[in-house]
Amino acid sequence: MKRSLPSRRQFLQWASGVAMSSGALGLPRAARATRRSADAVTFGDDAIELTFDRRLWVSVTCRAPQRRTLLMAAHAGELLTLADGTRIDEFELLHHSSEAVSDAHGSGSQITLTGASTGSVEKTLQLRLYERYPGFVLYRVSYRNLSARPLKVRTWSNGVSTLQGRPGAGPSFWSYSGGSYSDRRDWVRPVTRNFAQDNFMGMTASDYGGGTPIVDVWRRDCGVAVGHVEVTQRQVSLPIAERGGAARIEVRGQEPCVLAPGESFATLETFLAAHRGDYFATLDTYRHVMGERGLAAPQPPAAAYEPIWCAWGYERECTVPLIESTLPKVRELGLSWAVIDDGWQSSVGDWYLNPAKFPAGEPDMKRLVRAIRDQDLKPRLWYCPLAAAPGSDVLHDHTDMLLLDKDGAAQNVSWWNSFYLCPAYDRTISYTVALVKKFLGDWGYAGLKIDGQHLNGVAPCYNPAHHHARPEESAERLPEFFHAIYAAAREINPEAVIELCPCGTSQSFFNFPYVDQAPASDPESSWQVRLKGKTLKALMGPSAAFAGDHVELSDHGDDFASTVGVGAVVSTKFTWPADPKPKDSFLLTPERESEWRKWIALYNEHRLPEGRYRGELYDIGFDRPEAHVVEKSGRLYYAFYAERWDGPLPLRGLGPGRYRVRDYFNDREIGSVSESSHTLHVAFARFLLLEAVPA
Repeated sequence: MKRSLPSRRQFLQWASGVAMSSGALGLPRAARATRRSADAVTFGDDAIELTFDRRLWVSVTCRAPQRRTLLMAAHAGELLTLADGTRIDEFELLHHSSEAVSDAHGSGSQITLTGASTGSVEKTLQLRLYERYPGFVLYRVSYRNLSARPLKVRTWSNGVSTLQGRPGAGPSFWSYSGGSYSDRRDWVRPVTRNFAQDNFMGMTASDYGGGTPIVDVWRRDCGVAVGHVEVTQRQVSLPIAERGGAARIEVRGQEPCVLAPGESFATLETFLAAHRGDYFATLDTYRHVMGERGLAAPQPPAAAYEPIWCAWGYERECTVPLIESTLPKVRELGLSWAVIDDGWQSSVGDWYLNPAKFPAGEPDMKRLVRAIRDQDLKPRLWYCPLAAAPGSDVLHDHTDMLLLDKDGAAQNVSWWNSFYLCPAYDRTISYTVALVKKFLGDWGYAGLKIDGQHLNGVAPCYNPAHHHARPEESAERLPEFFHAIYAAAREINPEAVIELCPCGTSQSFFNFPYVDQAPASDPESSWQVRLKGKTLKALMGPSAAFAGDHVELSDHGDDFASTVGVGAVVSTKFTWPADPKPKDSFLLTPERESEWRKWIALYNEHRLPEGRYRGELYDIGFDRPEAHVVEKSGRLYYAFYAERWDGPLPLRGLGPGRYRVRDYFNDREIGSVSESSHTLHVAFARFLLLEAVPA
């Protein structure tokens, strides 16, 4: 039955009563619900203020001490789109209530608003703010069909936000996107004219997909972010689009449904966050919230912070003699890990030893592991699960393990010319666990490098042999697959290091609880090394064992400064004493050896990844020069990057007292600063690495 709307007189009487009762709730100071007028309900804390009008349209204000910035005027923050294209975005406010809450996220307050549309759809909007997470609003939205006819819903949208640009030189906005794309685009980008990116959290190519369900857009003064806080990856989009000098973001669900009369459905639980500075604070808060929901990256073993050499410099033509001849130089330079990369196997999927390289089979592999350990190095093995090559035994004997699309076709893993195995199938998991036990238990490896762009997300699986309750289980249960690997490795060696390298994708947050080390993952520039460092330090923790990946992939093939400065583990794939490849050689020449030796020694001296990355201090988009800070043992380590710079450098984040500042790469004194006088005038090219030491 259609619900009648209140008259103007009834609404005013009700509003007056709500204003009185809200003040009597005793809500926490940091989160409060008040009525400003008969036509508006305001909910907010010390960082954000949301005001809902009689249509349930919302305006958003970013707050700070003695400062308020209107982010968005009144607009439809949540809406439905029906199958015929009708958009339902106005809901006459019917009633409202507020209450204090306390749960895993601490103390806070909740507001519930209910309204009805002229199309006989009821919307209930429940918002929560917590004292420990100012500016981060959690949303639960549900809709009920009040009509006598079925309601065909095409999409829903939450957190619809349009941020207006400001006049001035350069881009009006910068953005962070958590979506993955096969072109391996930057995760942090300026929002230019007609910018558009869908950020679908499912598959965007046959073997690219997944990601972290957050988008963030910010101006110099403030920004807004949206995302979802479900504990599994969901098939939603988080589009960013620039039109007419404004940037729009939202969370959009795209699975159609039909609501029978009286039936309800709820969207995913989403969030809207207002902030100052760049996207780091949003991701850091998201990490804490999700940790309280059971998803948190583990504390890495000490070995995860040790510097890395990888045999991939020799690529797939690598042989045991080439590796063994390089090991003494690896040890001499101060590196600790030796990684055996792609090419040791006979085929992807079977993981037998290549008989041309290991003619005696497993005894040869065990001898190689001993040779690595004899050089006081730790052995790590490259492995590419969930892929099986055509003609492999595993496909011949276990076709039931394949991930199939709705037409019954196998899903392609392009780089290895292989097919996907389903991660949510018990036989796939047991097969993988047996391999992990062989690699670490029988062969003696101290860690795994798990590799492949196809591991960040998977397509829905329609293989009838798997008896999935829903095809999307394959994607939603992918982290359970990594959990099985992680648990098997830990059972054999509690100090084993599990590295996950999803080859250029925007890593999926949901896999992090079972990962000790995330690398820059085939960076295409030094900029990507740095932005990935900032992002992953926010999502995994400020002391995450993020690795810069092979320095040979950075600008000029030698940019250790971008790895060291952001607090990343150094990694290299040099070849020595000779490189059999006439082209694309990574030979460690005497000149390069001198440079490599200096940088590796600096890394081992400071071990900045074990410190605390201070991503809140500088805006990676708008601040120039680009700046990063790591705090360790009472000292602050600053890294500045620019093609050329000659001007003032503010050193933010200093505590009381004076600090002596030195350029620790060039071993020279720069000057001294204090909390109140923290700017130096400095000239540099490419990079400047500073250490601020309490005087």
